Amino acid sequence: MRAIINTPAGAGIATVDDPRPAPDEALVRVHAFSVNRGELALLKARTDHWRPGQDVAGVVVRAAADGSGPPAGTRVLALVEQGGWAEWIGVPTNRLGTVPDQVGLEQAAALPLAGLTALRTLRLGGGLLGRRVLITGAGGAVGGMQVQLAIAAGARVTAVAAPGHREYLLARGAEAVVEDPSRAEGRYDLVADWVGGASLAAAIGTVTPGGTVVLGSGNDAKTPINVYDFLGHEGARIVAYLSYAHPQPPGPDLTTLVQLVATGRLEPVIGMNRTWTELPEAIAALTERQVRGKAVLTVDDPVRAR
Repeated sequence: MRAIINTPAGAGIATVDDPRPAPDEALVRVHAFSVNRGELALLKARTDHWRPGQDVAGVVVRAAADGSGPPAGTRVLALVEQGGWAEWIGVPTNRLGTVPDQVGLEQAAALPLAGLTALRTLRLGGGLLGRRVLITGAGGAVGGMQVQLAIAAGARVTAVAAPGHREYLLARGAEAVVEDPSRAEGRYDLVADWVGGASLAAAIGTVTPGGTVVLGSGNDAKTPINVYDFLGHEGARIVAYLSYAHPQPPGPDLTTLVQLVATGRLEPVIGMNRTWTELPEAIAALTERQVRGKAVLTVDDPVRAR
């Protein structure tokens, strides 16, 4: 089969051995995959014929030998450890979600890592019905989905994003869109920050006493924090979220996410949709931050969606 292999010369399509799924793995024909921003750093670091790829969507061509998971012919999405940018992949069945007919496989491929991050970080804030939520980096793939998920859970959301994202976020239910957390009005029960630095420092100042500040793993800018920053915000806590450390397998939550897409309560933003032969162009566009939302690449000669 063919797969993307990363070498010192860059990432490209090469011929590799066909996968040999373990008994608890389904063999999936990959229709589409998405590129996560965190994978850009891994591509620079892992150049010894590494096979990248976490977010995939496709069709089960052979069910797991142990009887777990969906049968052959089922449309699925998955979050895998690596190797997903390929024609075929063996996927542990607890890492698979089932894709309804109403959802395209390109849409599904945009969900796994970003969608799981958005969903699971919101849960760190407890029940959201009627509560106020502040989300920074709301113009990005994770932040944009988090805005929608928080609203679906009954929260009142203020989004922090550049002016170009304002109409999109308001149309999806945000109460307000501001350019900086310091311009957000009032206090918030949950603050989700995807930016770090000055943005996080300002966001901490908006949290209610006893509220929660969640730090995403994409926070590149460092933020010095002083205990006196919490005067007036007593009892508030800061929680760091790292996707690889989550204790539960992704399968059930992937199914939840794709069902929300099917019912119109969640829309993954796809800013680029190309074939996998255009991977270098996609990587360049993501690196230069020219893509709004997710970059989704289809594998040629794909299995057609039902």
